[in-house]
Amino acid sequence: MNILLSNDDSAFAKGIQVLYQALAKHHNVTVIAPDRNCSGASNALSLHDPLRLTKLENGFYAVNGTPSDCVQLGVNTQKFPQPDIVISGINHGANLGDDVIYSGTVAAATEGRHLGCPALAVSIDGYKDWQFDTAAHVIVTLLDSLSSLPMNDHQILNINVPNVSIDELSGWDITRLGSRHKAENMVQSSDPFGRDIFWYGRLGPEQDAGPGTDFHALAQHQVSITPISIDMTDHQGLASLSHWLDNTQLNSHVHKQGQ
Repeated sequence: MNILLSNDDSAFAKGIQVLYQALAKHHNVTVIAPDRNCSGASNALSLHDPLRLTKLENGFYAVNGTPSDCVQLGVNTQKFPQPDIVISGINHGANLGDDVIYSGTVAAATEGRHLGCPALAVSIDGYKDWQFDTAAHVIVTLLDSLSSLPMNDHQILNINVPNVSIDELSGWDITRLGSRHKAENMVQSSDPFGRDIFWYGRLGPEQDAGPGTDFHALAQHQVSITPISIDMTDHQGLASLSHWLDNTQLNSHVHKQGQ
């Protein structure tokens, strides 16, 4: 299988190196990742700057762009084998609930799916001393069952792995996204010239983290698999909005304006 491997922590991050070593034993893996940490980059594209690929000594490619740029280079040029799947990670830290809106890890997988490839985003919980071998084991195991995986054309899988040893994993669970309370206030400080600077505050605490959520699965030492759609339409809201429109004067106002 041809695998395109990317991330948002950079081509030099340990997580992507461990995952590459595990995947390369059985697959043809191309690694294209940012040349610096791009956490929080979401789906940004470098539309106003040229992209440069730098081949590293280990064969990885580092890019002066975003995670989405990296996947575009891996899929939409003739330089690399056409991937059968795009995998993003292993991210240093979980991507749960609201995090997926901002996550460059999830964005790289989303870009792969947008370009027609099945795609996985994988992250490991915690803030330090990550047990990347556990997350790598999870992905290798998952790939063995990929042929029977029912994924539609708009879907990626957001996978979060508890930061425990392989023996301590208690199972796998299909989950929905939970949510957090709003983040803490931004922290104001000053630079050496006395000018105001601001830092983002800490993430908000868990709000919706009950059974069935990705938060809950990790708390139970389970691997969380959440299907995410790149079709952002709120299909359940279509009917109610159509009913609302039928009962307003908006369309009649347009018709009067056109007379």
